Amino acid sequence: MSDLLLTNLESVPGRLIAEHYGLVSGNTVRAKNVGRDIAASFKNLVGGELKGYTELLSEARQQATDRMVEQARALGANAVINVRFSTSSVAQGAAELYVYGSAVRVE
Repeated sequence: MSDLLLTNLESVPGRLIAEHYGLVSGNTVRAKNVGRDIAASFKNLVGGELKGYTELLSEARQQATDRMVEQARALGANAVINVRFSTSSVAQGAAELYVYGSAVRVE
């Protein structure tokens, strides 16, 4: 992913958009696991970060982003602009993490 630029801006500062390839996206659906739920229940009593869920979401963001980058590369893009993340519940205890942006070639 190091040679492909990702930004939540509508352009890459100092670079010109030479070509626009369109929307690219990546997603993953993740379910909670029982071990994390038990740990989260205890944390709810005393407060604090739910590290199991933090790790789960971090992994999900990375996997979805990797899938979007793969799609952008297949189109010949060297950047994805206007990157956005979205989540939605798809079933009891399962959520989708979706990332999308515009694949472009910048010079």
